[in-house]
Amino acid sequence: MITIINYDAGNIKSIQNIIKKVGGQCIISSNIDEIKKASKLILPGVGSFDHGVKKLHELNLFDIIKDKANNNTPLLGICLGAQLLGNNSEEGTTEGLGLINMEVIKFKKSKLGNHKIPHMGWSIPNFIKETPISKNLDINSRFYFVHSYHFQCHNQLDILAKAYYGYEFPCAISKGNIFGLQFHPEKSHKYGMQIIKNFIQL
Repeated sequence: MITIINYDAGNIKSIQNIIKKVGGQCIISSNIDEIKKASKLILPGVGSFDHGVKKLHELNLFDIIKDKANNNTPLLGICLGAQLLGNNSEEGTTEGLGLINMEVIKFKKSKLGNHKIPHMGWSIPNFIKETPISKNLDINSRFYFVHSYHFQCHNQLDILAKAYYGYEFPCAISKGNIFGLQFHPEKSHKYGMQIIKNFIQL
């Protein structure tokens, strides 16, 4: 059973709907016992980095998520949820989950040219390695983005895909059983459905 973690910071219903649409089963929960029993976890999120970390701590979910991920439970972070997988963010002062060795940094205005912050709309990522979550995607697969900050990985092997917005930046990450997507698969039609289907089938 997939458990979508509810910490008052996510577009949760849309994720639940797309899981059901591709034939998966899931629950939405902030219950510690249910999260401990989950076979897979999705950490969604919109909003600020510090707020997300604060809510995870308030609900006593921060350490449970780390423990589950470190014990090989598949974990998918989406948007803010993906950023929380890192060490920290220029957006705030709190420490993230530290599951991926990366920082989250703001788009560099000096490199954006005529592009405005936030990056909002459709982009076609370049998937630079093969993982179970990215199988059956073609080179024209496009995804919907809304963000002002992006990943900065210390280990290039953790980068799953890059996108271009004024300059190239990592937009998807993976390390073993841990995956993070800066884009929104639940808003990305058939391409997002394929990624969610892949995650279900892990």
